[in-house]
Amino acid sequence: MDDGYFSENELLPLSALQHLVFCERQCALIHIEQVWKENRLTAEGRLLHQRVHERIGETRDDLRIVYGLPLTSFRLGLSGRADAVEFHRKRVPEETGKKDVNDPVDTVELPGLKGYWRPFPVEYKRGRPKGSECDRAQLCAQAICLEEMLGVHVPEGALFYGKTRRRQQVEFNNELRRLVERSAQHLHQLLETGTTPPAVNQPKCRNCSLNDICMPEIAGSSKSVGTYIDAALKTFRHKE
Repeated sequence: MDDGYFSENELLPLSALQHLVFCERQCALIHIEQVWKENRLTAEGRLLHQRVHERIGETRDDLRIVYGLPLTSFRLGLSGRADAVEFHRKRVPEETGKKDVNDPVDTVELPGLKGYWRPFPVEYKRGRPKGSECDRAQLCAQAICLEEMLGVHVPEGALFYGKTRRRQQVEFNNELRRLVERSAQHLHQLLETGTTPPAVNQPKCRNCSLNDICMPEIAGSSKSVGTYIDAALKTFRHKE
C-alpha cells in the first residue's frame, strides 16, 4: 500500500468483507485456508447471483440498469461486481440543461443518454434480512467503490431478499461507512497474518455450510474433542 492506497495486486474480494463482518473465522477458513463446502443455501445464493449477472442491461424512461458491473476501491483495497446498479435520471430545467450548482455531486452523465443520473446499487440475497450488519456493509462497500470510480456521492442503495421478495432500503450513513472502513482494514490485516481465529459457537452457525469443518459446537465448552467425536459417533450409530 502506497500513500493510503492499495495496488491492484493487493485488492481483496468484496465478498470477503461480507464474510468477515458475518464471521471472522468463516472469512479465514474461506480466504486463508481456501476451504469451501456448499450446502443448499449457498447453492441457491450462487445461482441467484449468477442469474442476475447474466441479465442484459435495460433502459426505460428515467431508469438505466447495469448488471454485474465491475467495482474497485484502491482506498479500501477491494474489488468485485455489483449485482445491479440502477441509474435514476434526475430532471433538470430544460432552459439550462445543467445541474443545479447547489445540489450535491451525486449524478453522472451516461454515454448515449441525455441528462444526469444517480447511481443506486442493489444487492440480491436469497434468504431473509440478517441480524448481522454483513449485508449492509457489503452494499455500502459497493457504494464506496462507485464513489471512487465515478467521482460522485452515493447516499443509498437497496438489498433485495428472495424470501420476502421485498427491498430493504439502506442509507450509507457515517456509522455504516466507518464499519466498512474498519472492516476493510481488519480484512487486510487478517489475511496478512494468515492466522485463523478460534471458533465461537453462535445461533447463526447452524446454517453455515462450513459448520462441520469449523466445529463450533466444541468451542468454549468443557467437552474435549474426543468426547465430541464419541457423541457424534453414537448419534450416527443410532440413526443406522
